[in-house]
Amino acid sequence: MTNRLQFSQSPYLLQHADNPVDWREWDDDAFDEAVRRDVPVLLSVGYAACHWCHVMAHESFEDEATARLMNENFVCIKVDREERPDVDAVYMNALQLMTRQGGWPMTVFLTPTTRAPYYAGTYYPATPRYGSPSFRQVLAACKEAWDDRRDQLEDSAVRIVEHLAASAPEAGEAPPGNALLSGAIPRLAADFDAVNGGFGGAPKFPPPMTLIQLMRHVARLPDAEESAEARTIVSSTCRSMARGGIYDQLAGGFCRYSTDATWTVPHFEKMLYDNALLLRAYTEWWLADRDSLAERIARETAHWMIAELRTDDGAFASSLDADSDGVEGAYYVWTAAELADVLGAADGAWAADLLGVTETGTFEGGASVLQLRADPEDDARWARVRATLGESRHGRTRPGRDDKIVAAWNGLAISALARAGKVFDDPDFLSAAEGAAEFVRRVHMSGDRLVRTSRLGTAGTSAGVLEDYGAMAGAFLDLYQATGDGTRLRDGEMLLDAALTHFAPDPPTEFFDTADDAEQLIVRGADPTDNATPSGRSALAEALVASAALTGSERHRTAAHSALAVYASLALGYPRFAGWGLAAAEALADGPRQIAIVEAAGSDHRLQIEAWNNATAGGVVAVRQAGAPPSVPLVENRTARDGLDTAYVCRGFVCDLPTSDPAELRRQLAQ
Repeated sequence: MTNRLQFSQSPYLLQHADNPVDWREWDDDAFDEAVRRDVPVLLSVGYAACHWCHVMAHESFEDEATARLMNENFVCIKVDREERPDVDAVYMNALQLMTRQGGWPMTVFLTPTTRAPYYAGTYYPATPRYGSPSFRQVLAACKEAWDDRRDQLEDSAVRIVEHLAASAPEAGEAPPGNALLSGAIPRLAADFDAVNGGFGGAPKFPPPMTLIQLMRHVARLPDAEESAEARTIVSSTCRSMARGGIYDQLAGGFCRYSTDATWTVPHFEKMLYDNALLLRAYTEWWLADRDSLAERIARETAHWMIAELRTDDGAFASSLDADSDGVEGAYYVWTAAELADVLGAADGAWAADLLGVTETGTFEGGASVLQLRADPEDDARWARVRATLGESRHGRTRPGRDDKIVAAWNGLAISALARAGKVFDDPDFLSAAEGAAEFVRRVHMSGDRLVRTSRLGTAGTSAGVLEDYGAMAGAFLDLYQATGDGTRLRDGEMLLDAALTHFAPDPPTEFFDTADDAEQLIVRGADPTDNATPSGRSALAEALVASAALTGSERHRTAAHSALAVYASLALGYPRFAGWGLAAAEALADGPRQIAIVEAAGSDHRLQIEAWNNATAGGVVAVRQAGAPPSVPLVENRTARDGLDTAYVCRGFVCDLPTSDPAELRRQLAQ
């Protein structure tokens, strides 16, 4: 038996197409049916790589008796949070307001007429345990409350919606300046785990946006008192993550988060957005410290993204599942006996010691997650062992891939690959970035408007949200800087102008997550806080700062100031949830630095290489070939002096003396 989800484009919804639950997608027809039947709506939100979503599906949604209760008493709606982040965000905020917790699968009960939530939770087990009621008990209680206390529930739901509409952080009058940006670092240090790196305890999430924020601060104010603390946070966290089980020591790429404080046992799903942001963070760490570990992890992560997530169309898929054959982590973990079987006794014992594989195990069933807490003394032996284990692992059931293309996440990947391609002089990275950008331009864009997702080369129906516009605009601008292709610059500028037209008033005093012509939900979200990905507001601000630096657009610079003003209140209060916004503010506080290069005929590109290897603190780079028309104002009226490549280091289009000496360029950038 199949339900309506069989016609969906989303891999997550297709996973539930054979459930006995009469699932519907989010649309007016579903709510009209609930009104006609006079029953509440049961909203279930998740995503394809989510382990606990799979568990709840197997325990409850595939169970005939549970499905019967759902179908008889509710209209049931399934939402892919990656496809409809606007729906997910509104009801996740409600869940957190009601329960002070969040996560997926998210389970929310809504009134049919107002679509307001009256009860919410996350995963519910099939039988009561760990202090949680069973899912059937929740169904019965929500039905009984609807039947017996409807007026009370509807009044409560109205108050929840009113609270959601009034919960936006207070915006300041200007972006955070030196005092607030410096003051955020001690606040971050207070949450820093000095033993294991990262912030807080378990579970522990990678903080790439905050790491980039800290590195920009150090690059801007290297001698400031707080910069030493920032360096420690960055190096300790980057090392610990790279050495731990959260990083795939055989193939590269990071898992979603660590279930413990030591980065040992991950939640095994692998997301495009995490790896794109971490690729950028490790590239920036290499620029800051020239640490060989940073370069290795950055290169391996880029290669993993290209090998495992790039689709035949050239774009990047959303994620790899946490499970194989229904077992979490089965693809990744090893026992000492398995190592010996694959490698032989001597190499097996050596690998077990190197990779932290014990007889009792660090994971379930006596298996261990591979770690590399120290570099091997014998590099050749490690290379051989790693290749052999990787080849053997290919024989296991591979995790499923969600091949849905998300515009914003591809934007993050394009930016990271374009920058890594220039910094590490790897044309394959740059080519992959160009291929993904061309796919998004061709499939996701219609004029200056974006759709959120596509699959198998066909665009979906969900309108792009601010996150999509900001991340893709930033990607096009980064790709322009890396390639000099003026069409990418125009693509980025077009998306920025569309975002300012449809997501913000004129003048821009607020930045909404959805467009003015998008579906109206119970509230129009405008959340500036960063979570697993940059918020729409911070993604847009980062791109606006870069655009203004490249083109001199006063409209974009003014909008960047407005977008970043809200981070003044977040800098000292909640800096861990404002990493990308504060990183953009750091770039703005630095100018940002502008590097204009005019290359002469027969250039060896040494100045361009020097620029990319020292363009920290959120600076921009524009390259012009001598004799070619200028593509941006930054390179207008610049010349290749005496027939030599010439660089100009500027702030606000006011420049230092031009130079053709790479060492002098490096000195100017270090000032």
